[in-house]
Amino acid sequence: MLSKNLQAPRTAVPQTGSGDDPLARLQQETQPAGGNIGLRATTHPEEIRITGITVMCPQCGARRDWMVICDRNEVSIRCRCAHQWVERELTRADYLAMIGEGIGQDYSSLEAAAQAVGYDGTLAGAYLNEPRPA
Repeated sequence: MLSKNLQAPRTAVPQTGSGDDPLARLQQETQPAGGNIGLRATTHPEEIRITGITVMCPQCGARRDWMVICDRNEVSIRCRCAHQWVERELTRADYLAMIGEGIGQDYSSLEAAAQAVGYDGTLAGAYLNEPRPA
């Protein structure tokens, strides 16, 4: 005969403090800037090093003069040749540290951002800024 109680009782989820709620923290981090815009972008004329390795465009070989894009919690790097990739080693916190608070521009779409700052492919191969001496 089968037992009527086939399911084991569920384990209670531990309670966390209000400042330690991971869901609340995630919701706050994914809120778009300004209430309705989720994309922030800035230009970065110098090299970017991640874990000691210089970022290089896999399409054209560029090593500097990037557009860095933060779309909620996903950070992407875009080259002047319009090649773009998600950089999984960078977080939103890294993006904010890179640009500083209040710097960068809000855009309604990636296309608008790329066109506004010349990363839509029309300036492929051009370095517009000289890197600062190290």
